[in-house]
Amino acid sequence: MSSSANESVPGLKQKKVFKIIVLGDSGVGKTCLTFRFCEGQFLDKSEATIGVDFRERTIKIRNEDIKLQLWDTAGQERFRKSMVQHYYRNVHAVVIVYDITKPETFHSIASWMQEIESHGLMGAPRVLVGNKCDCGTPESRLATTYAQRLADKYGMPLFETSALLDSECDNVESIFMTLAHKLYSKQPLRVISVEGELGPRRVTLSRQKRPMRNDTCLCS
Repeated sequence: MSSSANESVPGLKQKKVFKIIVLGDSGVGKTCLTFRFCEGQFLDKSEATIGVDFRERTIKIRNEDIKLQLWDTAGQERFRKSMVQHYYRNVHAVVIVYDITKPETFHSIASWMQEIESHGLMGAPRVLVGNKCDCGTPESRLATTYAQRLADKYGMPLFETSALLDSECDNVESIFMTLAHKLYSKQPLRVISVEGELGPRRVTLSRQKRPMRNDTCLCS
């Protein structure tokens, strides 16, 4: 479709759209982070993601509308195998999330980085996020120095936050806004979108309910 044809269609305009995928083991709080950023509140009833959850939010940078598409991917490998190529298609940036109260999710970062590298995304903007700083005790949480060392190794900024706490809302905002500003200055990609389009903000495949336990942190 030519640019002149685009201009002749009412209701169409050019808008920057950036696809950001959110990776990490199951239960680290990826869904709650994307929900907090897009909806401005905590997701009270979180369920295990099977396949992919999709949310988007339009922000402004230098008075220009920028659409961020957040692809929240399933952490369990058996749910990801058939979808992995779809996840990584046309990705602009990556968020890797771990649970600061569960060291095994931190140790999995190396394998997530290998997957990112296998899809040619080592040059894309990336951030490392330690989630659930509201959970556990100071002694049970992974020390920031260890996380910072790994983030430095891979050339990523580190954020520690909580999707649950309203006091951490600005920090969650900073995660995605940091990537948005990097992408805005680095990749002037444009697509045609329908102005005023009110399509669904979330696309979900079949989901599996996870029972809540009293000893389980809410932001999973």
